[in-house]
Amino acid sequence: MTGLLVAGTTSDAGKSVVVAGICRWLARQGVKVAPFKAQNMSLNSAVTHDGGEIGRAQAMQAAAAGAEPEAAMNPVLVKPGSNGRSQVMVLGEPVAEADALSYRDLKPALLETVLGCLGDLRERFDVVVCEGAGSPAEINLRDSDIANMGLARAAGLPVIVVADIDRGGAFAALFGTLALLSGQDQALVAGFVINQASARSRTSPGGPSSACCRGPRVSGSTSRTRSTSPHTARMRSRQQVGRRSRVPSSGSLTSATSLTSTRSPPSPV
Repeated sequence: MTGLLVAGTTSDAGKSVVVAGICRWLARQGVKVAPFKAQNMSLNSAVTHDGGEIGRAQAMQAAAAGAEPEAAMNPVLVKPGSNGRSQVMVLGEPVAEADALSYRDLKPALLETVLGCLGDLRERFDVVVCEGAGSPAEINLRDSDIANMGLARAAGLPVIVVADIDRGGAFAALFGTLALLSGQDQALVAGFVINQASARSRTSPGGPSSACCRGPRVSGSTSRTRSTSPHTARMRSRQQVGRRSRVPSSGSLTSATSLTSTRSPPSPV
């Protein structure tokens, strides 16, 4: 295997971190590995040694892989602007401004560039770990897709799909993603990864997925470290703000504690 595509059930499912983790693990095994993301939409960019721009996530993944970041690792960078238009960067350089409709007209030429960059990386590295964009099940965009199943089909890449169990509905999202794919695209899905798994949510490999999806099995899970996930941190911050707003301004720490301690516990879901 010289390539792998890491897709996700949604944006922010953890694709970037999973790709970085795979790159780091392979690099530690002595494998020459590179990250790749065909298309990234972000205002945040990193500058390569030759002055080009790529997504920061790909620069981070390159560092994990022990490789020098280069424009080929993120050939298409879309930088959102105003009035629904975005700046399109190709191989680190601005080439056009487009809205959602006119960007679709650029896709055939962009796909050629993407496949050329991926092919070049696969010749120079033992393994290329690709990151998808958004969700592979966005069927309204499938005919012009250059970053998910369209890329996997064109380049012959096996696909793993990542779901974030910390947000809830992970198994439904995995099932729905697989169900919305065509038969040819489904055949490329090699497995699932449950991201942000804790001891409470961890499942035995293959259990739920094999029962509901009748196809790929859960290939593994990633566990949280002691640091709280961004999603959980935001939720806790909102809860703390809500609690503070209910405490009288003249209340002491004791009154605030008693206020929260007398609140009845939430009913189990």
